[in-house]
Amino acid sequence: MELFDRQKDWVGQGERTLLVYVELPGNRHIHNGLEEFIELANSSGLEIIQALKVNRNIATAQYFIGSGKVEEIAELAKENEIELVIFAPELSPSQERNLEKKLNCQVMDRTGLILDIFALRAQSFEGKLQVELAQLRHLSTRLVRGWTHLERQKGGIGLRGPGETQLETDKRLIALRIKNISKRLEKVHKQRDLGRKSRVKNELPMIALAGYTNAGKSTLFNALTKAEVFADDRLFATLDSTIRRVILPASGEAVIADTVGFIQDLPHDLVAAFKSTLEETRRANVILHVVDASDEYHHEKIDQVEDIINEIDADEIPSLLVMNKIDRLENFKPRIDRDKDGRIYRVWVSAQTFDGIDLLYQTLAEQLSGMMTRARIQLDVKAAYIRSEIYNIGYIHNEKMDDFGQWVLEINVTNHYLSKLLQKQGVKLLWEQKSQQK
Repeated sequence: MELFDRQKDWVGQGERTLLVYVELPGNRHIHNGLEEFIELANSSGLEIIQALKVNRNIATAQYFIGSGKVEEIAELAKENEIELVIFAPELSPSQERNLEKKLNCQVMDRTGLILDIFALRAQSFEGKLQVELAQLRHLSTRLVRGWTHLERQKGGIGLRGPGETQLETDKRLIALRIKNISKRLEKVHKQRDLGRKSRVKNELPMIALAGYTNAGKSTLFNALTKAEVFADDRLFATLDSTIRRVILPASGEAVIADTVGFIQDLPHDLVAAFKSTLEETRRANVILHVVDASDEYHHEKIDQVEDIINEIDADEIPSLLVMNKIDRLENFKPRIDRDKDGRIYRVWVSAQTFDGIDLLYQTLAEQLSGMMTRARIQLDVKAAYIRSEIYNIGYIHNEKMDDFGQWVLEINVTNHYLSKLLQKQGVKLLWEQKSQQK
């Protein structure tokens, strides 16, 4: 058992906490598992006293780890006045209960920690409901905690007879709350669906940002949309999905969605609860998979994000790797990488310094080309301002002035933008050719 002493940057304001990371044959390939576990606990504001690394070949039914190790942890917990012990592997309800009795303090696993962080960070009405639903589903399997009041029968005047144990009451109340939250979320989901149908009807391209937590998605979202979504250098800084309608250079009008960050072994209850948020990823025309290029373990994290994208059935959607944070790499310049067929599959940028954002715009124009229209339009003399607007948001392949002093432009814009353009006074369509959907 390896012991990692308390470090200065671990100090928080919460409970005095001991972390236990169990390395099994199935997770030994994860190189940064312990570091990420510590960072997760740090994100919740806990006061981390120590972190332990335990090696095992197989989990035990009673404590997950061996009884000898449990005795060692109990001594450490007593010596350091530990209030909370968090285990990295997912514990069964009985393992959690057995460990609490043996260690004489509260015990939780990594899933419970992630749920706690989500509860701290959720801001929107929908986000709070989603987190509460996930917490209740998790709690419903952990009600048998060994506390005597849970086994005590309700009695008294009018309640004689078989009665109902407090445990059964708690289970019934939780089931009722889950049902109520599910109904409320269903209404929110229907509102989201109306918004999606409106965007589809208007043929607006949909771009979804996905990626590992703390890869810089929100910073990139702010760079592309000029929004002011909260962004911070910590895990799960933002949870609530944000959608913005923007005008992108060379692509025209589009919708960009910033979604919740992923992490290895993201609890299934959370994936289920955030189904509507992740639905934005499934309905996108292109997924921007944002990666922290400065992270030495980014290859592993790419694989983990792709596993979750597969899990939510979004693997058929065209995806583009956006290698972010190149400002943290030495002498690295923005660039576009193409495959052997000439298609862009990766672009290197810094959302913080805006380096390479122009290349990302160019890449999006290629990715969304299936929703673009090549057209020839005529602009009246009085509509010359529209020419400047098109220069900012679309490709102008050719332009000339006819014998009557009117501009004739050959342009490449989204179908939606062209339809809006033709509604303006002084604009006349001469010819159009829609691109084939890819």
